[in-house]
Amino acid sequence: MGSDQKRAILAVILSGIVLFSWQAFFAPKVTPVAPKTVANTANVAQAKPVVPNNIPVAVATPAAVTEVTKFELNRDTEKAVLDNSLSLSDFSSRYSKLAFEDIVGSTNAFQVVFIDERSNEVPQLFSGQVDESGKWVGTSADGTKITWSLGEDGRLHFSLNSATAKRLRFLIRSSEAQLGAQNIRNFLFFTKDVVRESVGSNETSEGSTKWFGLDFNYHLFAVILPERKTMTFRSYESGLVEFDLAKPVTIFEASIIYAQKDYDVLHTLGDKLDLSVDFGIFGILAVPILRGLQFFYKYVPNYGIAIILLTLVIRLITFPLQYKSFKSMKKMQKVQPEIANLREKFKDDPQRMQRETMELFKRAGANPLGGCLPLILQMPVFFAFYQVLYNAVELVGAPFFGWIADLSIKDPFYILPVLMAVAMFLQQRVTPTTVADPTQKKIMTFMPIIFGFIMKDLPSGLVLYIFISTLFGMAQQMFVYKTVD
Repeated sequence: MGSDQKRAILAVILSGIVLFSWQAFFAPKVTPVAPKTVANTANVAQAKPVVPNNIPVAVATPAAVTEVTKFELNRDTEKAVLDNSLSLSDFSSRYSKLAFEDIVGSTNAFQVVFIDERSNEVPQLFSGQVDESGKWVGTSADGTKITWSLGEDGRLHFSLNSATAKRLRFLIRSSEAQLGAQNIRNFLFFTKDVVRESVGSNETSEGSTKWFGLDFNYHLFAVILPERKTMTFRSYESGLVEFDLAKPVTIFEASIIYAQKDYDVLHTLGDKLDLSVDFGIFGILAVPILRGLQFFYKYVPNYGIAIILLTLVIRLITFPLQYKSFKSMKKMQKVQPEIANLREKFKDDPQRMQRETMELFKRAGANPLGGCLPLILQMPVFFAFYQVLYNAVELVGAPFFGWIADLSIKDPFYILPVLMAVAMFLQQRVTPTTVADPTQKKIMTFMPIIFGFIMKDLPSGLVLYIFISTLFGMAQQMFVYKTVD
């Protein structure tokens, strides 16, 4: 097989890898769907737990409670609505921006229940009231004491104290919802890493858990344990998820937060809650990109301009490597006539032609794959930029100029994708031709159109980054070609 055919095949493979990566990780695959009602959610929400008849009532214990009663806790900017079956139906805090029900997808979203040794739920109601300090203290028929309180840190605190060991189960009831390619309502829990499961999936897992909860529309509802505990996770198609403590407890504490997923706020809250902001496998680059955007925004309060400035900085930082790549491409152009001669001379001896071609590359200092280096260098930054634009709340609703009212969503008129495709086409025109194979040339010619089509539904901030990066890269490329003999 000739070297030109091999390079054509290699180009097709590389193009396929790039397109597959775009489609697999970025291209919206599903149209947004409206939230679906959880099966039997209404019945669950209205059901009144019944105290088992086999619980003995001691003389000194409170009388059995047979009705579910709601109560409110209020403190400064926090408010929680609960009931005496240990259910939470509403929560707002200084960190939240949207209504609790809109995020969790249920009016009976969270509940703590007791289970027996067979994992059957044992409903209990508590008799209690809000005291002068703002805490709700309740006691069950068997003397188990529960305390709910709102802390100065904006968290809802829960504690249990029981003479006998209790097995606890935490229920979260939700419904399926999706607002975009990545904005899907998920259950999540943090073990060694953050594990995510879409609401409505049917999964089972177990691990040493630090916190667990629900994630949707740039908001996080999470139950945080003071120390890691082994828990079992089970999700159902109905939208219900169960988190069971593996071991019974007599004393237990936890705290609950409901917050917009501001990376800095979650980092300050601790417990590695900032990991709920999904910056992906290139998070090590995403955080500096976010910091860079915040830095430029502080001086120029426009995140579109911040993206442009940061793009130029990234281009300048990576220029030394890009210089080598552009220089190699220029040398490849110069040796094209000699390569054509070798193909003609050794057309009946492919192995000899390949050896002679490689020797020519070595003498000229040319690298046939050197032109791929800028793309390879930019891909991790591209992925990181993508994750920042999809997950950083700073960019949600952030306008640029004119028709771009939100850099975290697609360009409504597709102007930026068209400009980006044109810029990529112009860059091809100023780039020296290093191949003569017609098939490979056609592939390269259509690449700007293909990328423009893929980018049309991606965040406009991301398209802005690629557009500016292409323009500045073209200027760098022309500079190198003028300075290289």
